[in-house]
Amino acid sequence: MDFSVLNEALASKSFNKIADICDNLMLQVAAEGVPFRDEWPFAIHLLGHIYIDDINSARFLWKSIPPAIKESQPEVVAAWKIGQKLWTRDYAGVYEAIRGFDWTQQTQVLVAAFSELYTKRMFELLQSAYSTISIEDAAQFLGMSEEDASNYVLGQGWTVDPTSRMITVMKQAIVKEQKLDPGKLQRLTEYVFHLEH
Repeated sequence: MDFSVLNEALASKSFNKIADICDNLMLQVAAEGVPFRDEWPFAIHLLGHIYIDDINSARFLWKSIPPAIKESQPEVVAAWKIGQKLWTRDYAGVYEAIRGFDWTQQTQVLVAAFSELYTKRMFELLQSAYSTISIEDAAQFLGMSEEDASNYVLGQGWTVDPTSRMITVMKQAIVKEQKLDPGKLQRLTEYVFHLEH
C-alpha cells in the first residue's frame, strides 16, 4: 500500500490535511477491494481528525476499527483516549492522555503539534470566556504547572496578582468588518450618477 502522500504531509507538517488524505486513501483501497486493515495507520488517521477538531469523524473511525486492531495496537487506543477526553470536554484529561503514552516517532510530531494547537485553542477560549480566572484553573485549562501557566499568560499580556492568585485576562481588540448595506450602495450610486449627469 502506498502511503507516500501521507508521509509527505507528515514530513511537511501539513497536519490539517492528514484526515482528508487518510479518508481518501481508505476509500480508494476499499473501492479496489484490497485488504488494508492490518497495515492501516489508524493512530495517525484518528489523530488527523482530532487535529482538525473533527471529533465526530474520529468517533466514527474508532467505531469502525476492528477489535483485533484495538487490542494489538495500544497507540490506537491512546489516540482515541485523547478523542474521548475532547468529547467529554475534560480539558485537563486531554493533556493527561497526551502525556500518558510513549508515542512512536511517526506520531510524536503530530501529537506535539496537536498539543501546541490545543493549548492555543484553550488560551483563546479563556480569553473569550473570562475576565479573571484563578491561576489554578488557568493551569488546568492550559495543561501546565501553575508557574508555567503564569509565565505563559504574562507573555500574552495578561496580568497576574500573586497575592490573590488571580489572572486578569487581556481581551483582544475586536476588529469589526464593516458590512456594506445594499441600500447605502444604491443611494451612493444614484448620488454619483446624479452628479455626473
